[in-house]
Amino acid sequence: MRLRPDEDVSLKDLERGQRALVRDAAWASLTGSLYGGVVLVGFALALGAGPFHIGLLAAIPLIAQAVQLPAIMLVEQVRQRRKIAVLATTAARLCILALALLPFVGGATDPLTLLVGAQFAIAALGSVGACALNSWLHQLLPRDSLGAFFAERLFWATAVACAGTLAAGQLVDHWPFASRLDAYAVLFTAAGVAGFISSFYLTRVPEPPMHVPSHDSMLARLRLPLADRNFRNFLFFMAAWNVASNFAAPFLTVYLMRHLGYPLGTVTTLWVVSQVANALTLYLWGRLSDRLSNKAVLSVAMPAWFACFVAMVFSAEPHAHAFTLPLLYLLHLLMGTAAGGIGLANGNIGLKLAPQGQGTAYLAAISLTGSLAGGLAPLVAGSLAQWLETAQLSVIVQWALGRPLHELSVFTFTHYEFLFLLSAAMGLYALHRLSRVEEGPRISERVVVQQFALEAMRSVNHLSSVGGMLGNLMSFGRLFDRRMHNRAVYRPEPPPQDGP
Repeated sequence: MRLRPDEDVSLKDLERGQRALVRDAAWASLTGSLYGGVVLVGFALALGAGPFHIGLLAAIPLIAQAVQLPAIMLVEQVRQRRKIAVLATTAARLCILALALLPFVGGATDPLTLLVGAQFAIAALGSVGACALNSWLHQLLPRDSLGAFFAERLFWATAVACAGTLAAGQLVDHWPFASRLDAYAVLFTAAGVAGFISSFYLTRVPEPPMHVPSHDSMLARLRLPLADRNFRNFLFFMAAWNVASNFAAPFLTVYLMRHLGYPLGTVTTLWVVSQVANALTLYLWGRLSDRLSNKAVLSVAMPAWFACFVAMVFSAEPHAHAFTLPLLYLLHLLMGTAAGGIGLANGNIGLKLAPQGQGTAYLAAISLTGSLAGGLAPLVAGSLAQWLETAQLSVIVQWALGRPLHELSVFTFTHYEFLFLLSAAMGLYALHRLSRVEEGPRISERVVVQQFALEAMRSVNHLSSVGGMLGNLMSFGRLFDRRMHNRAVYRPEPPPQDGP
């Protein structure tokens, strides 16, 4: 197993490495689906966690991004990114495997305290690995096909994660033995094994030698992203996005299980619907990000994602009803579609704006900005949810016909629903910060929506023989392309101003 950099990376080596990266992402996503996300929240709730614990568990992966500061120095000194990434991620997966022992911990030791400590160790090691991997991929991958490659990688990662999460939820709900905590031990064991397979495929990815080291100090290199006006505006946007998205999203599982009363199996199916929509639309978003711009994709996907969170508040108003669950499935479908574009575009635009040869410092600046902003959000939200646990805001309509007084409850907000509304309000500021980022010509949201619809129609035509026949008989696609060519006017965006 070779972990040192390769002196020469041929086109064949690059193709082999890209295939290995897709497999690595698939197995890593299986690890995450069996250990993190919905499963981790369900395990914490089974151990008796409250809103603050849930917020803390969600904040730890973001707070641990601060470890990237010493990780940058490690990468620059060792200059063997593949070795650092493989060793750090493998150590993190050993910690995941150790979580299987938590259900059997007894005595005076608090399992929740051990869970929080293990989560920090996993996140810190993962941050070291991510720092090395980001710099490695920034130099390895060609920029002109980032959208298509990451769309394929995310597609398979999402598909495998869906299968893993669905299986995990069903295992916990239908565990045949007395203690359901034992089911989580089985899941954590499987997650550790899948993580080791992911590490193996990571060793198959070629690593070109790093660029000639800069003679500037580490502090001077970390200042470079802040001196770049456009990249500084991008950092402001990433901070706003991380605050808005992490303020409420970590509590969605708790809201569904504790407030609406759905079992873990139902919550995992909702998550899977979201991820299936994510996977099915990633290729469309990838083509659009390459053809138009990542900023254009974000300007459409982000409002849709936050609108779904607002609609989530009203899905069970004035109380849970027969249409609540179908509405939740529809909202998760739309959220998954929007999240696919957001995740792909956010990753691509950071790689695109970072200058060649300075990827380590620039990409670490993105991670550190997200960690400081996004790590604080779930902690504040968890404390706020704990404080508002018994709070309630109701809007009631009263009317009288004669003597009797009639009342109708229009809607009622509880503590978690307050978080969803605040998150959507913060999303408006994130969209404002996005407008300050420069990335090619300005493209209207209408053009993005039309092109997305066109790509979806083409995909359906390729999959359906009937659709293909109709497409050949009635060339709506070509007519639509011609209209788009005539009507889509690209106007240069005015230069952004300095400051937040």
